[in-house]
Amino acid sequence: TIAVVSGAAALLGSCATMSEDQCLAGDWGGKGYQDGLNGRAPERLDEHAKACAKFGVTPNPTAYYAARDQGLRTYCRWENGFRTGRSGATYQGVCTPAEESNFLPAYEDGVRVYQAERVLSDAESNVRSAVSRIRDREHKLEAKERELRQEGLSQEERERIRARIRDLRLELRDARRELRMAEDEYRAVEYEARAIIRSVGGRYGVW
Repeated sequence: TIAVVSGAAALLGSCATMSEDQCLAGDWGGKGYQDGLNGRAPERLDEHAKACAKFGVTPNPTAYYAARDQGLRTYCRWENGFRTGRSGATYQGVCTPAEESNFLPAYEDGVRVYQAERVLSDAESNVRSAVSRIRDREHKLEAKERELRQEGLSQEERERIRARIRDLRLELRDARRELRMAEDEYRAVEYEARAIIRSVGGRYGVW
């Protein structure tokens, strides 16, 4: 079965959150609104302060947090909860309890769709990889068989080519077995994944 998780790993790396130009522009209201719109935690301002300190710039917390609250009012809507979950982004607990009563169920539905799409995508990728391995071994086998038909080869060279042909045939057999397994896996998850995507997405007018 497809596991439903409460969040997905989508955390930012350790790079600076603001450039020198952004720090010097001092648009803390605009930055706060954007962070609210993206559901950033209030500690995000500390990261901005650290990024701007090297340029001798300090934040304006009043402007930042007032604008962040405005952005959060849009972020915390239930329809955005679904979009956030489906994108694989992590909810950082920024909505009020009243807002969460609508936001969280929609977010968790989005996560279910995200997980279903990931499972289906991984299964499709496994099938494509198995097909690619088969084609690779087939091409190599054809090349070695052509090589064996060449004239002027010594007995030692022919034996070496025949040994490689035997190995490639074994590898091709294994690759075909892997394809059958990948196809079986895909069929096993496809029905459940697509059922989740259709049923959950239908609640939000996505499908």
